[in-house]
Amino acid sequence: MGCSMNEGELRRLLAEVKAGGLSRRVFLRRMAAVGLTAPMATQLLAYSGVAMAQSASTYKPTKRGGGGLLKILWWQGPTLLNPHFAVGTKDQDGSRIFYEPLAGWDPEGNLQPVLAAEIPSRENGGLAADGKSVVWKLKQGVTWHDGKPFTADDVVFNWQYATDPATAAVTIGSYKDVKVEKVDDYTVKLLFDKPTPFWANAFVGAQGMIIPKHLFEPYIGAKSREAPTNLKPVGTGPYKFKDFKPGDTVSGEINPNYHMPNRPYFDAIEMKGGGDAVSAARAVLQTGEYDFAWNLQVEDEVLSRLEKTGKGKVVIAESGNIEHIQLNSCDPWTEVDGERASLKTKHPILSDPAVRQALALLVDKGSVEKFIYGRTGPATPNFVNNPKRFRSSNIKDEFNVDKAAELLEKAGWKKGGDGIREKDGKKLKFVFQTSINQPRQKTQAIVKQACQKAGIDIELKAVTASVFFSSDVANPDTYPHFYCDLQMYTTTQGQPDPGLFMNQFCSWEAATKANKWQGRNITRWQNEEYDKVYRESENELDPVKRAALLIRTNDLVVSNQVVIPVVMRPVVVARANKLQASVSGWDNNTWDLQNWFKEA
Repeated sequence: MGCSMNEGELRRLLAEVKAGGLSRRVFLRRMAAVGLTAPMATQLLAYSGVAMAQSASTYKPTKRGGGGLLKILWWQGPTLLNPHFAVGTKDQDGSRIFYEPLAGWDPEGNLQPVLAAEIPSRENGGLAADGKSVVWKLKQGVTWHDGKPFTADDVVFNWQYATDPATAAVTIGSYKDVKVEKVDDYTVKLLFDKPTPFWANAFVGAQGMIIPKHLFEPYIGAKSREAPTNLKPVGTGPYKFKDFKPGDTVSGEINPNYHMPNRPYFDAIEMKGGGDAVSAARAVLQTGEYDFAWNLQVEDEVLSRLEKTGKGKVVIAESGNIEHIQLNSCDPWTEVDGERASLKTKHPILSDPAVRQALALLVDKGSVEKFIYGRTGPATPNFVNNPKRFRSSNIKDEFNVDKAAELLEKAGWKKGGDGIREKDGKKLKFVFQTSINQPRQKTQAIVKQACQKAGIDIELKAVTASVFFSSDVANPDTYPHFYCDLQMYTTTQGQPDPGLFMNQFCSWEAATKANKWQGRNITRWQNEEYDKVYRESENELDPVKRAALLIRTNDLVVSNQVVIPVVMRPVVVARANKLQASVSGWDNNTWDLQNWFKEA
């Protein structure tokens, strides 16, 4: 096998998995650590009689319905239910109750068919050898909640809908570089202008939910926001729409004609919004009032204490999400043509590489992990962390106050009488903002304390989450405006591939007033080398060469201190003990809702 593990140890691990004492995922990680690939490790499990941990094989109910009400809690409630307008995870998750994509991403980063009859491959003729086309075969016999048939016309329409600029769909990025053709009623072909190594973007996962042509066609383009179905979804999913109070409650009832046998198990679903992450965790783990709670950005000590009540479990799913600090490349304090942090400016202090390097040395990630996040946020030097083949080994973490002070001293930043360093009449004073959330305020405090020791003054700013993450172009406190020096939040990697994820540092993606701050490059960093490497990665079909290019993009971003990675952010949820629910870090929290059930 080419690994250092002896046969006895391997047999012991296999026995643990079989007995339920070791998860399949942990086993695969152990094997990867000694050089055994995931397919080979999976074969070992199969030969040893260990069942594959996929939803379909572990689903036990033998009939549709009978499970009563499923109560789930999102402490930020959905505000709309059209997936093409879903600006955040909460809206995407709410939409996924009713709408489905052609395929979803499981916890291992594998594609699982939903509305597709099969996953395209070279073997079945779905993937072209030149990387410029993909053929999807659709599942037949699927109906929309109003009884109309689901066909290729619906798929083609979603591409037309999302790519019409007047529709103003947030999903346009997944569809703008592809052309979609109908082959027959149950087959569509996607055509790319250039070789496309990561083809599973359009119609897949969180960005891929499909809406019905017959209800939305009259509202394509400029009328898109007027569609009644934006708030009263008609999908193909396991639950039919019942009621919606934006920001508060979404409810649905069983779809008696759902296209998967014996599914769903629950007779009805209620998604409740409001409160905060701690109260959401308590509602599942302590009181048992809810079956499932989303996005638990809660200190690990609190979660562990709540788990001891025995009513539920914390579930952690590996993902590519990253809590990070952004350094503004532009001047947030000078207005140019009605816009602060304009591309026409440079940050007066952070344009000094020594200052950026010093700040990176002053983020005590070890303490953030140890005292705040624990198992829910391992410290990391990298912006890209998963899948592991894209993780750089070139970047090393270092926390060193003395070294930071020495760097600043050599660069001419001298301490004044107030203890704050200054140079050429400018003081090392920064405004550091993030959303209101206890772990984030504690992280801010750790950073501020280290900066003070090095002679940097940090003013902390905390913005209500509903404002900070709002898409309101008129509000200067949203994170895309970035009207301060430093800011911190988690950016999510929605697929088990960092290609699309890393375009957030491309020059052409800069968030500006001209594009209503919809560009993904929030720092406004402009770098020709980065743009060149990223463009090369877009067309490279060799997976090893492509991984090397994407690792290079990570190294450029981190070594230039465009961002300072803090901790990895796996998906962290709570579920009731009896609830069986697959959680994927690569898709919606509700990606596998049709397979959720409760053990007897």
